[in-house]
Amino acid sequence: MLIFMTIILILSSLGLIATVLLQSGVSAGLGAVGGASESFFGKKKGLDGLFQKLSIASAVIFLLSSLGVTMLL
Repeated sequence: MLIFMTIILILSSLGLIATVLLQSGVSAGLGAVGGASESFFGKKKGLDGLFQKLSIASAVIFLLSSLGVTMLL
């Protein structure tokens, strides 16, 4: 069981790294605070939305698998 959880942990960490690196950067910076960003309230479309959802899923799987490995040790 420990080997299975470790493999899940490694795969989720690699997936998290890949999805974070593939996301496009937000160029608005602090302009979104003052209302300078036009697309602040817009929906995420295309690959950016997909990468955001995949990174959230990878982060949750990483968190749960790291807790599982810790409990098994």
